[in-house]
Amino acid sequence: MSDHFDVIVIGGGPAGYVAAIRAAQLGLKTACIDERQGKDGKAAPGGTCLNVGCIPSKALLDSSKHYHHVQHQYSEHGIQVSGQVNMDINAMLARKDKIVKQLTGGVTQLFKSNKVTFINGRGKLLKDRKVAVTDSGGQAQEMSAEHVILASGSIPIAIPNVDYDGRYIVDNEGALEFSQVPQRLGVIGAGVIGLELGSVWKRLGAEVVLFEALDSLLAAADKDIGKAAGREFKKQGLDIRLGTKVQSAEINNGEVLVKLTTPDGEDSVTVDRLLVAVGRRANTEGLLGEDTGVTINQRQQIEVDEHCRTSAENVWAVGDAVRGPMLAHKGSEEGIAVAETIAGQAGHINLDTVPWVIYTDPEIAWVGKTEQELSEAGVEYTSGSFPFAATGRGLAMGDATGMVKLLADAETDRLLGAHIIGANASELIAECVVTMEFAGCAEDLARIVHAHPTLSEAVHEAALNVAKRAIHRVN
Repeated sequence: MSDHFDVIVIGGGPAGYVAAIRAAQLGLKTACIDERQGKDGKAAPGGTCLNVGCIPSKALLDSSKHYHHVQHQYSEHGIQVSGQVNMDINAMLARKDKIVKQLTGGVTQLFKSNKVTFINGRGKLLKDRKVAVTDSGGQAQEMSAEHVILASGSIPIAIPNVDYDGRYIVDNEGALEFSQVPQRLGVIGAGVIGLELGSVWKRLGAEVVLFEALDSLLAAADKDIGKAAGREFKKQGLDIRLGTKVQSAEINNGEVLVKLTTPDGEDSVTVDRLLVAVGRRANTEGLLGEDTGVTINQRQQIEVDEHCRTSAENVWAVGDAVRGPMLAHKGSEEGIAVAETIAGQAGHINLDTVPWVIYTDPEIAWVGKTEQELSEAGVEYTSGSFPFAATGRGLAMGDATGMVKLLADAETDRLLGAHIIGANASELIAECVVTMEFAGCAEDLARIVHAHPTLSEAVHEAALNVAKRAIHRVN
């Protein structure tokens, strides 16, 4: 194997493997280095997302949703299930593992078909774009490249006085592997990971309590969406305690004692398992050798400009290791943009139109500005909303919870933000993203014909409501 490449990518997650494939498509001799291995000891490119993040969590969310619907909702459709409904946790986990293996194996095949040299090992950037690689067998070698793309991803944030043991106190990876449903599950953090994994185990029978340090739920989302989400999660039995800070957690006799500071004073809760889901940080420790010229900031992120260039010549960085939202699709688009820039094309990503999605039930999705952000910035805006309860499709599905809310510039009508809570929000947000990317207006959405009956009609009616001319809304 030649040790010099046009492009070397360190990291094989959604940012790294996509960057490597796109670079190879553009005729660049490309290598990708990733150290992750699966349960079978074989290489498992795909990063946190495919292995222990986006994909396995969605598999468990789907399985647990089916189980919950059989128990609580199918009777409304006239479907009667006789006898006790049981959940085979091992079968559920096996299904999840099968999906993960299929997708990570798919990335390996994509590398082969695109002639990307893949090395299962740990990469470290050295001076002058040399890369030290230690493979899974402990063998070391040195490579070099005209361009290096750093895509090292992120790792879970730990908090003081709460030590992971991998069994009783776990991160998101551990919460994907419970061999049985915990009777009592505590979750530190009511963000995306906490709500999704808390929902999984709640549906399967656990008592779930979430400790959220902030005074509001989903502070990054639009305030109306956060309030609606809080109401729905409360109906589902999720015990979300706002303004509650965890001071320590101690394992005693197979239980976890969690000491808290609450708005009412000191308190404590005992749970069987504790999930720490307070966010993630850039995984840059050990990534750089001396004198690389790459700058790391106080948050351990790699400093980059708007085109993902680092402070070192021809060294780039993408994904969770740099500024911006830690989202797989954001990282992938950055990877493509960098590969195309290296190849002399016009790579581009607009961080203002990156959609966010939370895959709870109901789903939550948004793009652009929230109402509170526009108010704080002094931007004059108009808003329009529409409930799924007024859509024929939502009622026919038996899933009419939630709403669509759109925000537009008061003068130009340009769409500034879109916020959805409800069934298929993850899919419905896409047309709002397209509208914003093309600098479209609320009226553009309002004048597009939407099929009937569909959930997308709620987007249409919300757009009409921006101008206070919704047809099926009683104002």
